[in-house]
Amino acid sequence: MQKIRYSRYFKIVFILLDVIVITGVFLFFFMKNNEVRYDQNIWEQNALSIILLTLFWILLSGRTKLYSIARNITYTIYLERLVTHILIFIFGVILLAKVSNNDFLKMDRFYIAISLFSLLFFIKSVVFFTLKYLRAKGINYRNIMFLNDDPATEILRNILTERKDYGFRIFEFPDNEEFSNDKLVDFWKENGIHTLYLSSLRFNHQEEQEILRLADRHKVRISLIPSIAKNIFFQYDLGYIEMQPVLIRSKFPLDFLTNIIIKRTFDIFFVIVVLVLICTWLFPLIAILIKLDSKGPVFFLQKRYGFHDQVFQCYKFRTMYVNDGCTTKTTEENDKRVTKIGRFLRKTSLDEMPQFLNVLWGDMSVVGPRPHMLLVDDFYKLKIGRYSVRSLVKPGITGLAQVNGLRGNTGDIEIKMKKRILADAFYVKNWSISLDLVIIFKTIFLVIGGDKNAN
Repeated sequence: MQKIRYSRYFKIVFILLDVIVITGVFLFFFMKNNEVRYDQNIWEQNALSIILLTLFWILLSGRTKLYSIARNITYTIYLERLVTHILIFIFGVILLAKVSNNDFLKMDRFYIAISLFSLLFFIKSVVFFTLKYLRAKGINYRNIMFLNDDPATEILRNILTERKDYGFRIFEFPDNEEFSNDKLVDFWKENGIHTLYLSSLRFNHQEEQEILRLADRHKVRISLIPSIAKNIFFQYDLGYIEMQPVLIRSKFPLDFLTNIIIKRTFDIFFVIVVLVLICTWLFPLIAILIKLDSKGPVFFLQKRYGFHDQVFQCYKFRTMYVNDGCTTKTTEENDKRVTKIGRFLRKTSLDEMPQFLNVLWGDMSVVGPRPHMLLVDDFYKLKIGRYSVRSLVKPGITGLAQVNGLRGNTGDIEIKMKKRILADAFYVKNWSISLDLVIIFKTIFLVIGGDKNAN
């Protein structure tokens, strides 16, 4: 029996909800300034304004992909799309206020912008987490399966198993019997399989084509998993010459000079604000606490790989007792080398604050892949494909991997490191200033609340 897909109705419901919010805010300020008096010309003019704004909101979503939200999207990426969409829309509202004859729009455009941003941000965040909660409870799930168990599928299986809120229910195809296409089709029908995740490492070309044909016939979606040991797919995008698809060399956002200038300008502005408002009093306070807690220097300097694998001196507050293994041994859980004040600094990420100086000097950025010890980089470069993509942008004080809990040396280190590289590769290929702002926003909350994954 085919399970009802509620997701197909979500998009129209979300659009209608947003239109109601936009219309409600617009009418509130209009009626507040016009004392609800009826004037046909004024009401017709404002009805036209509402229609134009809602059309702009909907058309803009085609560019920002606001409603093309996959169930496995993270809140960080969703926020990046949401913030980008709302800011562009508010710019449209301000522009309408300039060219229209609506006096209340000109007088209250600031309050209208704040109201729209706050309401839409709150409502859409609540909807997002409500869907996540329902899916974690087993509502609106999808039945999926993996046809083979190899390094290419290990990471994805691990992610979908851990993230119950994505709403995927994994069915295991029995591997104690000889594989046949008939058994595969029976398994699909019996378990209502929606998606088959397939790696090409197990089957030859002819076998793979037959599976694809059967999946198309029985309405089972196929998702192909590229090998994590190869980085070819990351370096290319799908393009077309007339109607013929071709793979073309990717141009990453930070390959463009304008984006480089935008990111560097933001880095300098942000660092100056932090250094003046926070570091001028925080640095002396932390320095005193470190000196009172243990003997040794206040700062800890360590060589790290930076942009295009150029080595630089990375600054941190010292969080360990002085020892000979600080450059050859990574931190472990409950590491006895870490001082009392050092544990607090690591938990709140305050030990990273001196790296704002690295940003000011141009060795690092505020947001980017976190730099590792040289020996860690040298070790994993030989084991994980795409590891080198981290060096295509400057390393950061915080990054996409860190705000998604992929830090620390607990659990399966190799699996976690592969996930970090996937997050770093995503950042390199999908950078935007909005994504940087969202990562900074989430980092601030982690600093205030403490990061449970910090060692």
